[in-house]
Amino acid sequence: MRRGESGRGRGKRKDHSHRNENDDRQSRHRKPQKARPSNSDSSAKLPGQSNETRRLLEGIGTPSAAPFKPDPFQLEALAALEFEDVLVTAPTGSGKTWIAREEIRRLIEKGRRAWYTTPLKALTNSKYQEFSAEFGLERVGILTGDRKENSDAPLIVGTTEIYRNQLFDALRGGQEVNADLVVLDEAHYLADEDRGHVWEEAIILTPPRIRLLLLSATIGNAADFAGWIEEVRGVRCGVITRPGARPVPLRAAFLLPDKRLLPLMNDAGRLNPEIAQMGEETGKSPRTGRRYERHR
Repeated sequence: MRRGESGRGRGKRKDHSHRNENDDRQSRHRKPQKARPSNSDSSAKLPGQSNETRRLLEGIGTPSAAPFKPDPFQLEALAALEFEDVLVTAPTGSGKTWIAREEIRRLIEKGRRAWYTTPLKALTNSKYQEFSAEFGLERVGILTGDRKENSDAPLIVGTTEIYRNQLFDALRGGQEVNADLVVLDEAHYLADEDRGHVWEEAIILTPPRIRLLLLSATIGNAADFAGWIEEVRGVRCGVITRPGARPVPLRAAFLLPDKRLLPLMNDAGRLNPEIAQMGEETGKSPRTGRRYERHR
C-alpha cells in the first residue's frame, strides 16, 4: 500500500508540477503588459539630461509648412543644363536632388529619357521609391545587381556600375544607352581608390549627345574636375556652387550605456570632459589599472 500511495503521490506531484509550468509560462507572457508604464509616468523614468543636452535637442522637429522657393544656384543649374554638362557642388541638405528631379520632370514631359545613378544599392532603392512617388511607378525602373524592374521606363535608377556596364555593352555592339540625361550622384567617388575607375569610365564612355549632371557635396577642386570632363568628352562642363554653410547643421552627440545623451563638444568648443574621461579609462588595464603600452 505504501508503494501505491507513493506512486499516486508521485503522479500528483508530476501533475502539479505541470500546472506550475503552465502557470509560469502564462505569468511570463503577462509580465511585459503589467510592467508597461503609463503615459503619465514614463518621462519620469528617463535619465536626467544636462542643460547642454537640452540645448543640443532644442529646435529639432518638423519645420512649419511654407511655399517652396528654389535657391538661385538651383535655377542657375537648370538653366545651364539646356546647353552644357553641369557639375553641382553644394553642402548636403541644400537641394541638389531637386535640380535632378526638375530636369527629369522636364524631359519626361517631352517624351525623353533619363538615367539616375548612385554608388550604393541602398541609395538606389531609396531614390527609386522617391522618384516612383513623384512620377508614378509606370515611369520609373530600377537596375541593380539584385533588382531589374521596368527597364523600359523613361527614368532608370541604378548603380553606377550597372550604367557603366551598359556603356561597355554598347562598345561591343550591344544596344546603346537610351537616355538624354545621366545624373551621377555622389560624383566625388571618382577619387575613390577602389571604385573610382567606374566613375572615370562612365564619364569617358558616355556619348557627347547625352547631357551629364554631376552632384557632390565634397569636391574641393571642382574647376579642375570640370576641366577634365570637358577634355575627355569634348563638351563644356559648367560648375555651379552653392555658397555658405550647410543649411541643416549637424549636431554631434554620444549615447552612453545608461541612455544619457551627451553633446560631443561642450559650450567652449572642446571635447566633452565626460567623454574624454571615458576615452582615458579605455586605455587602462581592467585588472591593474595601468595604461596599456602602445608600440609604434
